[in-house]
Amino acid sequence: MSGDLCRIRAQVAVHKGEKVRYRATKGRRKVEERQGVILETYPNLFTMYVESQQSTVSFSYVELLTKEVELEILPGHEKLF
Repeated sequence: MSGDLCRIRAQVAVHKGEKVRYRATKGRRKVEERQGVILETYPNLFTMYVESQQSTVSFSYVELLTKEVELEILPGHEKLF
């Protein structure tokens, strides 16, 4: 499992500064879908600037691993996780 997290961390770091679309599950039938830019990567999480809200959100790499958050690179719509 730690190998998967290292791979996820590395792939997110490669796309730092790029525009992405994220889809986050927020509970019972609640899904948040927004576009933003990956700002920073840290050992346990990464941050994104969300243009529509003009705010910063953070996600952990574990959320990508467990599919609670999905990332898609824009404009090519390449799905990361």
